[in-house]
Amino acid sequence: MFKGKSLWQIFQTGGITLYILLFCSVISIAIISQRIWYYWRRSKIKRVDFMGQIRHALGKGDIQEALRICRKTDTPFSAVVSAGLTLPGNTETAISHSMERQIAIETAKLERYTSIVGTIGSTAVYIGLFGTVLGIIRAFQDISASGSGGMNVVISGIAEALVCTAAGLLVAVPAVIAYNYFMRRIDAFVSDMELCASELLDLISARKRE
Repeated sequence: MFKGKSLWQIFQTGGITLYILLFCSVISIAIISQRIWYYWRRSKIKRVDFMGQIRHALGKGDIQEALRICRKTDTPFSAVVSAGLTLPGNTETAISHSMERQIAIETAKLERYTSIVGTIGSTAVYIGLFGTVLGIIRAFQDISASGSGGMNVVISGIAEALVCTAAGLLVAVPAVIAYNYFMRRIDAFVSDMELCASELLDLISARKRE
């Protein structure tokens, strides 16, 4: 059915649906690449190592040193700790609320664009099926208009229409896998932020008791 046809000719059989799927694929790949790079840059420093440095600085009573450590560490949990350290004279409740707000801000940054990938993953298959239905309708219309045809003609038309379904799956599967991966990474980042906030409150509480 596709023998002797180039990839571009096969692509054209899908009509406008394949152009839509191609656009979705480009957007999906761009976001996936950007998010993977974003998460990788912010996971080079381990939470345990970072909090060890903060604990050491606060043990000496040097809050400015702790803030310098936060500024040079480009991770979501360093921003949360920094938000807590900028309110050293406030109550633990005020410090906790400040860090909770920062966690919400950092979570929003982590989730940026991921909903687009999730949407593409959940709709690409349906876009492909829509293109397939249109292709089948077009194939039967061509047969009806020509007044001739047979099983081979019908099968050939359906096979060309199914290109859209295949393309939809090709776009959807990587997007769904990437979206699930992003959700796991975000959960891990949020867990680290919450643990850092809790540990910092313990450190501040211990300093006040001294």
